[in-house]
Amino acid sequence: MTIDERLDRLVERHEALTQTVEHLALQGEEQNKRIRLQGENIGKILENFDKILIALEKDGENIGKILTALEKDGENIRGLAHIAEIHEHRISLLEEGRG
Repeated sequence: MTIDERLDRLVERHEALTQTVEHLALQGEEQNKRIRLQGENIGKILENFDKILIALEKDGENIGKILTALEKDGENIRGLAHIAEIHEHRISLLEEGRG
């Protein structure tokens, strides 16, 4: 093999290696872009998650207020039922007194 043939072969290898390195560099850039986009998406997901947690906390507070209001309503209904029983009893007594 002559020196010219060796040089030609080295040039071919060099060109092949150069193309491989350029291809790998492009793949690396594309991978970095995908990773950046995924990072941005994860950031957005975390922001939404935080908003959901805040909303859930507020819902929990509101549910507590609703339960308190329901307890008061129950007490008021029991009170009204008691008043109705008293009035019913008085009406019965009045009707018996007439009869």
